[in-house]
Amino acid sequence: MGVWDRMRRAFTQRDANIVTAEDLLALARGERTGGKGVHVTNDSALRQSAVWACLRLRADLVSTFPIDVYRRVQGLQVEVPKPPVLVTPGGSEVGIKEWMYSTEFDLDRAGNCFGIITERSGVIGPDGRGLPGRIDLVELGTVTVRATGSQITKFKIGGKDYDPWDVWHEKQYTVAGLPLGLSPVAYAAWSIEESLNAQQFARDWFGAGIVPSGTLKNTNKTVDKRQAREVKDGFRAAVSNGDLFVHGVDWEYKPIQAVNQQAQFIEAQQYSNADIARFFGCPGDLIDAAVSGSSVTYANIGQRNLQFLIMHLGPAVGRREDTFSRKLVSGPRYVKLNTDALLRMDPQTRASTIASQINSRTLAPSEARALEDRAPFTEDQLAEFDRLFGSRSVPAQPTTAVPGASS
Repeated sequence: MGVWDRMRRAFTQRDANIVTAEDLLALARGERTGGKGVHVTNDSALRQSAVWACLRLRADLVSTFPIDVYRRVQGLQVEVPKPPVLVTPGGSEVGIKEWMYSTEFDLDRAGNCFGIITERSGVIGPDGRGLPGRIDLVELGTVTVRATGSQITKFKIGGKDYDPWDVWHEKQYTVAGLPLGLSPVAYAAWSIEESLNAQQFARDWFGAGIVPSGTLKNTNKTVDKRQAREVKDGFRAAVSNGDLFVHGVDWEYKPIQAVNQQAQFIEAQQYSNADIARFFGCPGDLIDAAVSGSSVTYANIGQRNLQFLIMHLGPAVGRREDTFSRKLVSGPRYVKLNTDALLRMDPQTRASTIASQINSRTLAPSEARALEDRAPFTEDQLAEFDRLFGSRSVPAQPTTAVPGASS
C-alpha cells in the first residue's frame, strides 16, 4: 500500500489521531528499509540549503506585502480601517510582518500552520463568536489533530485539548476528504534525504580523521586477527589526532578512494536542488540552483517577477486572502494583499508607463504623484512649469468662419 493510500485510510478511520507534520513524515518514510542514513523531518530538512532558500524566499516576499481591507460601496472598492489582528496579530511583541513570515514558512513546509486564539474582538463573526483579536502561533511539532472523517473535532497543543473554534488553522495543498494540508517536506523526503545523505557522506569521509580511511597491509608476513586488531587500534590512535604513525619496513598504507558515484556528491546535490525547488514552488534560478539546459531569458526583472507571481506565489496569496476575509473581518469587508511591490518596475520603465497613462488620460497627474508618495502640485510649482514650458491653459479650438460675418 502506497503512502497516499495509507494517509487516506488513516484519515477515514473514526477519531483518527493525526500529528500534523511528524505523522505525515512517518508515513512518507514507512516503506524505506534499513533505517540508515538521515531521516527527514521538518527541522532536519532545513539543513538542506535549497529547502531553506525556497522557504525563505516565499516567506520573505509574502511578509512584505501590505495587507489592506476593503468593502464595496456603489460598485467601487473603498479602503476601510484594518482590525488590530491584521496589525499586531501576536500582541505588542509580534507584528504582522513577523506573523506573516512565520505562518507562510509553516504553510510552505508542512501545509498547515496553527495558533491559539487568545483574544477576541467585539465584532461577531458568522459562527456567533467574536472575531479573533489575537493569535499566538505554536510550533508544528506540538500539535496533534483528532478528526472524524473530514472534520476536525479536537486539537491537542502541548498536551492540552482545544476545541476547533479556539485554534487558528490555515492549510495549503489540500485534497478532498482530508482536513489537513499535505506536507511538501514529507513528499519531498526522498529528494531531501538524498541530498542530506550526500552531505553526511562527504562529512564522514573527509571528517573521520586527518587521514581518510584506507588499508594497512603487512608486506612481509601474514598477521592473525588479534595482531591486526592491535595494529589497527595503534594506527587509529596515532592518526586520529594528526600524530605520526611509526612502523618498520613491513607495513604499507594505501588510502581507499571513494566510489566514484558517491564522491560526486556535488553533482548529486545539484540534481536534488532542482528537484526540491519544484516541490516548494520556486524556480531554480531564483535560489541559485543549477538548472541544466535552461535557456529562459526575461527582458527585465519585472517580467521575471510577474511570471513568479502568476505561476507560483499568486495562488497561495489568493488562498490566504480568502481565509482572512472569512475569518478575520466581518460582513461585506474583504482582505487583499498588495503584491505591487513584487512587480515594481525599473525607474525608466515605470516613468515611461506613467507618462503613457497620463497622455492617454487614464491617469491624472495628481494620481501619478500619489503613486510616488508625493503631494499634489502647488500653485507655485504650476507657475514654474508655465515659465519653463509655456502656459498651462488649453488653446481655443479654431472655428469655421461664417460667410458674411464681420471679421
